[in-house]
Amino acid sequence: MQFRQQALAKLQSAEDIDLPVRYARPQGWLALAVTLVVMAGATVWAVTGTVSNTLETTGILTHGQGSYVLQSPIAGQVTSVLAQEGSTLRAGAPLLKVRTARGTTVVRTIAAGRLTTLSVSIGSVLATGANVASVERVRRSGDPLVATLYVPADRAASVRPGASVDLSVQSVPAQTYGVLRGEVQTVGRTALSRQQIGSYLGAEQLGEEFSKHGPPVAVQVRLHRTSATRSGYRWSSPEGPPFSLGSMTLANGTIHLAAHHPIDWLLP
Repeated sequence: MQFRQQALAKLQSAEDIDLPVRYARPQGWLALAVTLVVMAGATVWAVTGTVSNTLETTGILTHGQGSYVLQSPIAGQVTSVLAQEGSTLRAGAPLLKVRTARGTTVVRTIAAGRLTTLSVSIGSVLATGANVASVERVRRSGDPLVATLYVPADRAASVRPGASVDLSVQSVPAQTYGVLRGEVQTVGRTALSRQQIGSYLGAEQLGEEFSKHGPPVAVQVRLHRTSATRSGYRWSSPEGPPFSLGSMTLANGTIHLAAHHPIDWLLP
């Protein structure tokens, strides 16, 4: 009771009325201002800002028409090789001479294209149906390259046509010449098996490589063309590499998916 009376008496003391009002120190005002600015900036960014999202995957540069594996229609021994890897051949062009029991037979291409792999040499003994070459289908020698990226099936739904793509090409040092620019042209509807990929690319080992994490979906990427670079394509560096690009070159792709707001506002 005594302490309560003393406290009431002190509150009623006239001396306390004359005490000056204490304002916040300058340091306190500065801290408050900084806090308010940060909060305001965070609010604006949460409403109007976007967060980029990317998808990393692997793929290959081709002419986009696929390839085929040429098989020997006869059994015999190769006596002459009539074309070199990398050469462009017309449909029905002679590829090999094979000596059989009935004489020498010429093995020819089925469709026009570029000879990417030659599996035999002079002296090789062939059985009927043996693989002798892989040929990439090409309509014209100047046809542009496209990139085929193999995206995990569970991520393919997030890829949209028109999305920008950066490609690190295996034969081009990215630290020196940068990355190749392109955009998504088409997205496959179904996942592809190892056999389907190998058949399309004309190489079983590529089918195994691109499907090692499960059947992927093929994404076709159109490369941006330009006359300002030696390769004829646009790079992140001004000039790009001082040489042309070849088909059947492996690449790593970064697909830039649609940006999204960091906060979705829910209205009642």
